[in-house]
Amino acid sequence: MVNSMSLPSQLFDAAQQWLFEAVVQPALFALGLANVLEDAYVATGWLLVGLLQLLVMLALIGPLERWRPVEPLQDRAAVRVDVIYTLIHRLGLFRLALFFMAEPLWDGLFGMLRTHGWRTFQLDALWPGVTDQPLASLLLYLLVFDFVDYWIHRGQHRFGWWWRLHALHHSQRQMTMWSDSRNHLLDDLLRDAIIVVVAQCIGVAPGQFVAIVALTQLSENLHHANLRLWFGHLGERLWVSPRFHRLHHAIGTGHESAPAQRTGAPVLGGHNFGVLLPWWDMLFGTANFECRYDPTGVRDQVEPGPDGRVRDYGRGFWAQQWRGLLRLAGRG
Repeated sequence: MVNSMSLPSQLFDAAQQWLFEAVVQPALFALGLANVLEDAYVATGWLLVGLLQLLVMLALIGPLERWRPVEPLQDRAAVRVDVIYTLIHRLGLFRLALFFMAEPLWDGLFGMLRTHGWRTFQLDALWPGVTDQPLASLLLYLLVFDFVDYWIHRGQHRFGWWWRLHALHHSQRQMTMWSDSRNHLLDDLLRDAIIVVVAQCIGVAPGQFVAIVALTQLSENLHHANLRLWFGHLGERLWVSPRFHRLHHAIGTGHESAPAQRTGAPVLGGHNFGVLLPWWDMLFGTANFECRYDPTGVRDQVEPGPDGRVRDYGRGFWAQQWRGLLRLAGRG
């Protein structure tokens, strides 16, 4: 098993080294930023992962969308905005901002905790032999992070202030493979903060963490695709499908509780919160396996809300970010 995983790892390391030495390092020297070379090497790995993800999206998921689309694209301008979100995340611009804004805070916090005797542990070390099996270790951490992501997602739909940010993600009425990254940046920051804390606490290795993030993001690109696809009775219960997740985005169904669906009142809740695995939805009673492909969006985009007006979530990137802040402040 070690040999089966070492070759891809070696190829990735070689590509990262080449990209760093051929492109990133000369650019940093030219800009007088040689003091950040070590951090830049790590960032080069994330950039390479993002480029590989974009390649998979364009080569595999894109053709699938054209093969069996749920609906014709009527609003390509909205999709182009989603492309901007994807490029910001996959090309490392969001992580670059985190490096300057949040990374020093996390380093200081965990450094202080360690000086006071706090130590992390390796979760996979609790089971004999798992640490010697990279694939088994990776799957264990993947399971843990997916469980955490499920409850983060539940929180985004449970707490009104968080939903005001997360609603931007649901406001896309033309879902495509690019829609996964359509989030308010504060929403992304909150999620990443939780994930970083969990990663530090359970001792996931940096290489494993990168692999988990890459697999999760690519799977979510498929889940959001404009693709009429489900995995059959058994497959739907093993891995989240485009159909399963589209129902989560359905107007009046995926982001509203049962009372809201009966009365039309905007009560937060919903179905199908699983990011990779539908198991948590099945375990906690939030799964909906109906084979439907409903229109997506937020109810108050198409129906007047309690204030008697239809909500505008913005057309462009900056407009959407600004309106998210207004909603958070109770003014949008």
